[in-house]
Amino acid sequence: MSERDGIFAGDDPFEIARNWLSEAEAAEINDANAIALSTVDPTGLPNVRMVLLKEIEADAFVFYTNYESAKARELDSAGKAAFVVHWKSLRRQIRVRGLISKEDGPKADAYYRSRSLKSRLGAWASRQSRPLGSRTELMAEVAKITATKGTNPARPAFWGGYRLDPVEIEFWADGAFRLHDRFVWRRASKDDEWQIVRLNP
Repeated sequence: MSERDGIFAGDDPFEIARNWLSEAEAAEINDANAIALSTVDPTGLPNVRMVLLKEIEADAFVFYTNYESAKARELDSAGKAAFVVHWKSLRRQIRVRGLISKEDGPKADAYYRSRSLKSRLGAWASRQSRPLGSRTELMAEVAKITATKGTNPARPAFWGGYRLDPVEIEFWADGAFRLHDRFVWRRASKDDEWQIVRLNP
């Protein structure tokens, strides 16, 4: 592993991921924490959408959503997911696969409170992934929620976080002539040691 130096150096993949994200936040124009989250429906058909990665914990990646959305139903059903984050400015990406659990306690409450008031009210108003007649209809619902919930709404029971506990994390950096650098960290379960392998481009 002596060649795993520079941006790939370290014994903690979560620390490497945090370092890369920190660099991206200084370089990307918008939403350096945007990830393409992949799930599967009950028939096995894949689904992918952009969500915002809100925290890289000591051993997991955390994002938030409406628990009644299509993505949440698929996350709950499969218990597994994957995501990729690509930073064009840095010419790097991270791919992650793993197991899903809900973040539905005090941390979710705290994150919800940290959002802007309009975003908190929007979480109440949106029936995410379900048919909507018009934008006017949505804005009317926002006005109704604003009148009933006030300026300090509690987190809705149908809205919260998910934690992805990875069994695989791949760090990729662009190389000359498409000869990229790729290192994948794999483990059978959260309690196992990471095995690190360099991959062909």
